[in-house]
Amino acid sequence: MRLGDGARIVGQTVRDAMGALVSENDDTKRIPRSCSLWILWRLDAHAAHDYHGGVTHAPVYPHDPIEEVLPDVFMVRGSIRFNAFMRISRNMAILRHAGELTLVNPIRLNEDEEQNLRSLGQVKHIFRLGPFHGLDDAYYVDRFGAELWTAGESKTYPEPKADATLTPGADLPVPDTEVITFAGTRQPEIALLCHRNGGLLLTCDAIQHYGDYRHNTWLARLMMPFIGFPRTTIVGPIWLKFMTPEGGSLEAAFRSLLQHDFDMLLSAHGSFLGRGAHDAVKKAVDKAF
Repeated sequence: MRLGDGARIVGQTVRDAMGALVSENDDTKRIPRSCSLWILWRLDAHAAHDYHGGVTHAPVYPHDPIEEVLPDVFMVRGSIRFNAFMRISRNMAILRHAGELTLVNPIRLNEDEEQNLRSLGQVKHIFRLGPFHGLDDAYYVDRFGAELWTAGESKTYPEPKADATLTPGADLPVPDTEVITFAGTRQPEIALLCHRNGGLLLTCDAIQHYGDYRHNTWLARLMMPFIGFPRTTIVGPIWLKFMTPEGGSLEAAFRSLLQHDFDMLLSAHGSFLGRGAHDAVKKAVDKAF
């Protein structure tokens, strides 16, 4: 395929996505139509609308096997596909306590890996950290009867309804874990801090780390460095644009996050950062603000 052909595919992807999304709600008017980065980021929400309804759920997208990263902490590196040319990464964390599993940023698994998930414990809770993720929440609620915890109401995923809210000081089903809010955002989003092995920070879109572009298609890999997602730790650029109130700033929320100690990071996109996460996040915050 020639470079010109690739450019035409990108253009068509953006046009198709914009046509589907621009009327979704009034918030889209805050973002220029030419902002292809925002369009690609919002496609996760659009994918959900194709499958939500009744007992139908989103399909299984390519993903890796469950991997243990700490005692009783597991991760799955997965993906979300938008069309034949565009697929990007998506990650899930799994926290185990007393035989019960809590899925953070849930991803639906294939049959074999779902059996492996069951072998780890009973899926009891799912945590939605941000308002723009939730594609597979309904699957886990319907299939496992899991209790849904969210940071608050989501315009993108109003269903299923939350059973509990992730707020600072909440009695969470996983001990030694606390909720950190991003105060002042246009929709609620939180981070989770697991106080073990130097601290593991779990995020959704606000903070992301890219050590590689695994599960991204060649087109996505080509585009990522040029649209604000280089191979490093970042404050999500589209998230920041969309979630910052007009005339406001979210810097204070990120500076407050840095008051906490943590050494590892797993976000809903990208790859796992096993050490030096606090310094990496600080550099990302300094660059963003």
